Amino acid sequence: MIKLLFLLFSGLKFGKLLATGGTMLLSLVLYAWVYGWRYAAGFVVLLFVHEMGHFWAARHKGLNVGLPTFIPFVGAWVELKDQPHNAETEAFVGLAGPLLGTVGALVAYFFARDGHDTHWLLAVAYSGFFLNLFNLIPISPFDGGRITAVLSPRIWLLGVPVLVALFLWRPSPLLILMALLAAPQAWKAWKYDPNSAEANGYYAVSTAVKLEYGFCYLALAGFLAVMAHDVHEMLAHVAG
Repeated sequence: MIKLLFLLFSGLKFGKLLATGGTMLLSLVLYAWVYGWRYAAGFVVLLFVHEMGHFWAARHKGLNVGLPTFIPFVGAWVELKDQPHNAETEAFVGLAGPLLGTVGALVAYFFARDGHDTHWLLAVAYSGFFLNLFNLIPISPFDGGRITAVLSPRIWLLGVPVLVALFLWRPSPLLILMALLAAPQAWKAWKYDPNSAEANGYYAVSTAVKLEYGFCYLALAGFLAVMAHDVHEMLAHVAG
């Protein structure tokens, strides 16, 4: 009986690894079909690095979390099986993804600068900087919404015009999907009561913590904006 349970447990763990590896491979194949295998490999690796940031942060906080699952042309996600106990924990887990993702993009950027025939690697770096910046839009389910919630859920209302502006600039079905997922959070922000039990419980954090996460959020967003702009200019120069 014990042996049977052990085999079952091992099979479940193998199934999780298979799901991660299978969806990762599927994404790699589909991205390679559209963009070429080198760019596809680099891009999928950066997605994996980003999601592992969330994974390790959640584990560090003692939360039960699943391995990344990839969705081609949408991205990837990790399933939090235990929900954060407070807004500070949620912000910590939310920040870790784009932070580690930025490190990954920087590695690609420096390799691109020091090597030859690395136009594809520069494109990977740009994608990494831009997508991590995109993920910092201050409304849930974006990482930016999870980070800024530690300040106040009302900040999510700032994410609404950002999504609208992005859609007007570059209309995309993905943006429509994200807007639908964000709509309940925008309504929650609109109805947020700073005197409610939730505000005095889940969202009750010290001013020092708010300043710390606020600074990290703005510094990371600013850095990513600069790097995305500069690498885009470099790509344009190489292409020209």
